[in-house]
Amino acid sequence: MALEYELSLDGDIPVEQVAERAMPDDEERPKGTPPLLSADLYERRGFGVTVLADRDGYLEVAADHGRWEWEPEQYVSLTFRMDKAADPDRAVINMLTVIRRVLSTGPENAAFTLNGNELLFTRFDGVLVKHNRDDWWSSYPGADDLIPG
Repeated sequence: MALEYELSLDGDIPVEQVAERAMPDDEERPKGTPPLLSADLYERRGFGVTVLADRDGYLEVAADHGRWEWEPEQYVSLTFRMDKAADPDRAVINMLTVIRRVLSTGPENAAFTLNGNELLFTRFDGVLVKHNRDDWWSSYPGADDLIPG
């Protein structure tokens, strides 16, 4: 069974720009035909990643205090897929490094989810709020340091 993490960014952002922000190394950068780009980084980073631009988004996920909903009109998502054979610590730290790079190079409102049903953080108006703090974040050494909030 694979794990899927998704970072959703609010706005009409070119997928090529998001891919370049995420992966500055051209060899790792997701490629394809917009609005969908992808890269197989299982060997190198422990995950595969897709970058997708879409409209009329809807997220409904479990948060610390009940259900959380968000409906971005336009958005770009980065989906990280990790298979069960991957070293979870290595893959998660590599993924969070990419996410930190994306967050630090743009002001977009954002949400980060696990398996489409659990909220791990939001960033609105520049304020990042972590969720599931006692469980997920403490499971990965260094995760809290990579995504301060």
